[in-house]
Amino acid sequence: MNKTARPVESAHGTFHITDIYPSVDGGRFPVKRIVGEQVEVWADIYRDGHDVISAVLLWRHEDGGEWQQVPMTFHSDDRWGGSFVPERTGRYSYAIEAWTDDFATWRHRFEQRQRDGGDHTLDAIEGAGMLTQAQAGGPAAAAVIIRQCEIFLETGEAGALLAPELQAAMARSQFRRDVTRSPLFALTVDRPRARCGAWYQMFPRSQGKVAGVHATFGDCMARLPDIAAMGFDVVLLAPIHPIGRTHRKGRNNAAMAQGNDPGSPYAIGSTEGGHDAVHPELGTLDDFRAFVAACRTYGIEVALDFAVQCSPDHPWLTQHPEWFARRPDGSMRTAEHPPQRWDDVVNPDFAGEHAATLWQALRDIVLFWVAQGVKIFRVDNPHTKSLPFWEWLIREVQRHDADVLFLAEAFARPKLMKGLGKLGFSQSYSYFTWRTQRAELEQYLGELTAYPERDFFRPNFFVNTPDILPFHLQSGAPWIFKARLALAATLSSNYGIYSGFELLEHAPIPGREEYADSEKYQIKVRDWDASGNIKPYIATLNRIRRGNPALQQTANVRFIGIEDGDVTGFVKEAVDQSNVIVTAIALTSDAHEFWLPLGDVMVGVGEARRPVAAVDNLVTGERHTVEWGGVRLRIDPARDPALLLCCVASREPS
Repeated sequence: MNKTARPVESAHGTFHITDIYPSVDGGRFPVKRIVGEQVEVWADIYRDGHDVISAVLLWRHEDGGEWQQVPMTFHSDDRWGGSFVPERTGRYSYAIEAWTDDFATWRHRFEQRQRDGGDHTLDAIEGAGMLTQAQAGGPAAAAVIIRQCEIFLETGEAGALLAPELQAAMARSQFRRDVTRSPLFALTVDRPRARCGAWYQMFPRSQGKVAGVHATFGDCMARLPDIAAMGFDVVLLAPIHPIGRTHRKGRNNAAMAQGNDPGSPYAIGSTEGGHDAVHPELGTLDDFRAFVAACRTYGIEVALDFAVQCSPDHPWLTQHPEWFARRPDGSMRTAEHPPQRWDDVVNPDFAGEHAATLWQALRDIVLFWVAQGVKIFRVDNPHTKSLPFWEWLIREVQRHDADVLFLAEAFARPKLMKGLGKLGFSQSYSYFTWRTQRAELEQYLGELTAYPERDFFRPNFFVNTPDILPFHLQSGAPWIFKARLALAATLSSNYGIYSGFELLEHAPIPGREEYADSEKYQIKVRDWDASGNIKPYIATLNRIRRGNPALQQTANVRFIGIEDGDVTGFVKEAVDQSNVIVTAIALTSDAHEFWLPLGDVMVGVGEARRPVAAVDNLVTGERHTVEWGGVRLRIDPARDPALLLCCVASREPS
């Protein structure tokens, strides 16, 4: 990097480097990418006059080291582009440098004058003089410059100054008198799990086989073959910590617990410990480590629920009372989200006089679980806590281990949800849970995959959660469970289900989107092989996802204009364009016959792209030939509400 680089100047500066892509809020927040994924950078670069411009893209990892650079390419209308591939996770900075290429400017003008005829000896001497001012561009470049200079001095032939190899050598070696650098932009590079994963959420205490008996981590391990057989990549655990007894909630959120009611695991902390302790009935910390190791043997990661809240019995309330806000009468201020109020939970004060030590303690809690082998955290209700805290925490933890991922469990105002993504959350909950109509789905995906959202917001499409039983699932009809699963698993590369979905659990609290007899307040025992379960269907979808890179990304999705308004169809394409999947999903229980237009769908890489000749049904193996630019299909939701089709290219280029 040239040490004479200076920041971009005002409107009176030589160079303007504007409309830089990618950037989030002008560089205030980092862009997100995946390790090994090409980062394309574009900008408008211009200056006054007609001199030749050169530009490079600079980047480096936050841990220091030399700036790396690659030449940027001029396209048209002052638009320049360049790219690089980050080879490891972590934070990066990138910028653009531009300068006047004096030798290239001289060369261009000299060639123009030659065409006009006349004596241009003085012009040639001017060009040769520029060679003597070249700086260190490396031994190879220096050798070319010296050789061509000697040839010119011996022969006087200007052709020696026009050699292509000399132009390249001078581009690396000449003094950059007006080099100008753009502001620095931030980039977060995550591991592939941030882009793609199938999540299975469960309450560890409900994984046993005896009614009313608290399960252990051993019982959770016994469930792993079943979860792995369904094809899930991540097991998300509800809080595994000791549960307080003060104001403990009873069944169905009753104000008072009765008998052996276990309470809500979100009321964290008791005399047995806080956020760094394991509920004694689940087992020990060694048992938890064994569970993490067992998951790893099945290719499954463990995600922990990180709920920044405390039971009134949490050790912190006596050890660090200064971390909590109190009411004017000195009583503890309990948690609330009007009109709801939770007497069994109190929230720390993130803005109090002693907030700094609180922040550090919470960071240490996360790092403690990272040391136990956990690299994914679902953060409970982050939108109700300090936004600066999350930006700081995520940065601090990822400095320690860049592979740690954070999922924001926030169903809040859209801009607030997106703001959490900007602050650093690797993935985010979404409004997919309530998008049911075709127009709603298409509009919402258009929003999530547009710029700049696609550069910082990675949606995770949960079909249900422990808190939400959507109205559209409350009928218990198998087709709607399958349809919602297919939509989530194919529209988004990250999706999840809450346990019991595979059993079609659908009993609500009347008139509300909540489960009756919620296991948030009781231990639940299930027959995981109960008749009517859709586990084979889930396994098939996850198998297809793993086998088709087009379904392992969310940004590149295009909807198809199917005439039947109750069927949504879309095309997804792998990053390298080699895999193209077309999906059609019924949104009502009726059988549908429709024409699927595929005339503009192409398959292949670069110049080898060709029209679609046929589509293979990835579930049945049946092949449909594309004729007249499409194919006529039928969906019977009673059997399967979704068609997943792999496009087969024609033999001849278009």
